[in-house]
Amino acid sequence: MDSVSVAQPAPVEEPVDPDGVPAPRRARRRGRTTLIVATAAVLGLVAGTCAGYLVQADRDPTKLPSLSQSTVAQAKGEGPEPLSVAQDHRRKSDGDLRKLLLARPKGAKEGDWAGHDGWMDLAIYSDTYEKPARAFTALMTDQFRRAAATAWEQGSAYSVEIRLVQYRQEEDLNAAGAAGNGQFWAEKKGGNRSWSIPGTGDGLAYVFSRPETKPGYLPMYSARAHAWRGDIAMEIWITDTKPIPKEKIMDLATRQMGRL
Repeated sequence: MDSVSVAQPAPVEEPVDPDGVPAPRRARRRGRTTLIVATAAVLGLVAGTCAGYLVQADRDPTKLPSLSQSTVAQAKGEGPEPLSVAQDHRRKSDGDLRKLLLARPKGAKEGDWAGHDGWMDLAIYSDTYEKPARAFTALMTDQFRRAAATAWEQGSAYSVEIRLVQYRQEEDLNAAGAAGNGQFWAEKKGGNRSWSIPGTGDGLAYVFSRPETKPGYLPMYSARAHAWRGDIAMEIWITDTKPIPKEKIMDLATRQMGRL
């Protein structure tokens, strides 16, 4: 499948200046005058404190406030109602991610290459990259959380795979970065045309006019889509032995993003 051709760009390390360490400074010795002033300050503090105690000893004791406080009335009711699913994206994305995937069309055969029971763990998802070991490390750094996938076949060659990849996003918008990475590599492939996916800020769908060729096999055409919402990056991959119309990938991408 075309998903194997995706690779993570290598991280670029910042250059280090070997001469950037400042020279150590000599500690300045404290003179006798400094010691005397410091001692006087300490003695002055102690003397002032003693004087304060002596002044208070000649005064009548101050009456302390009562320890008991008035009772605060509790508000009636059961508290604010929780936000709806439409208002709180977390209520939708923290559930069973597989339920957000598009349903397999009637009559389509289920694909057996999209993970186990609809889930793709870090190892399985990394294996879809051209360099699995490198992708595994990069995905761990990007706080990969989980991925749900579905796949189906129609006819003798038409196949679809949809993945929803979720990130923890404790520090960065990694779902947006993953979608952007997919778009970067899609645009590097020759013969591509792209269109914006309705309802997304920067989601794009691609159709490739140049087929992949391999000795002994029919030429394979492909289309794909990359978009994101919240902490979820969406990937759609279509392959067929004949050119894929724009309407196919746009329909799947629009409907799938509508479920997120």
